[in-house]
Amino acid sequence: MLSLRWPDLGTILCLGAHSDDIEIGAGATLVRLVRENPEARIVWVVLAAGGQRGEEARASAARFLEGAGAAEVLLEEFRDGHFPAQWAEIKAFFATLKRFAPDLVLTHYGQDLHQDHRVVSELAWQGFRDQLILEYEIPKWDGGLGSPNLFVPATAADADAKIAALLQCFPSQAGKHWFDDLTFRGLMRLRGLECNAPEGLAEAFYARKVSLA
Repeated sequence: MLSLRWPDLGTILCLGAHSDDIEIGAGATLVRLVRENPEARIVWVVLAAGGQRGEEARASAARFLEGAGAAEVLLEEFRDGHFPAQWAEIKAFFATLKRFAPDLVLTHYGQDLHQDHRVVSELAWQGFRDQLILEYEIPKWDGGLGSPNLFVPATAADADAKIAALLQCFPSQAGKHWFDDLTFRGLMRLRGLECNAPEGLAEAFYARKVSLA
């Protein structure tokens, strides 16, 4: 396996359909990126973040973005579970994100079984044609986990920070049978095994299109 170093990142755009998606899919990676790119600007976007879920999203984003050179959090209130029916409105919103000119876009896996996740991924690819796009994965009742092809090793401390933030910042999800330490750490352990991560933990992404200069 060829190991590459992150490029210098000026702006990172994080896209999530729901309030905890970014954290579940890329939380440990973002902890690392903020630490290693202290001057970077992070733009954190959640599409369905109304009411309590919006409050949770804002609190969690603040926690993950602590130490970032600059941060902007955009919380929208598109209807959860109905993104395909709101396609035109969401696409118009995505057009406003181009002004950030990100170097890296983190978004949902394009073949995720949740319809909202697929819409976000497809619009990310439509809107950002010259950026590095990495698609993160979300474990869920529906299943649908695949074989990602890009791995970001995580330290045990970064994994702990990710999981603690998820469990503390999203009390509305506490009753879900899958929303626990075992799920999040178990997936990271599996991906760490697959890439022989130094501390046995990793987050995985789909790198659909990458150009090496």
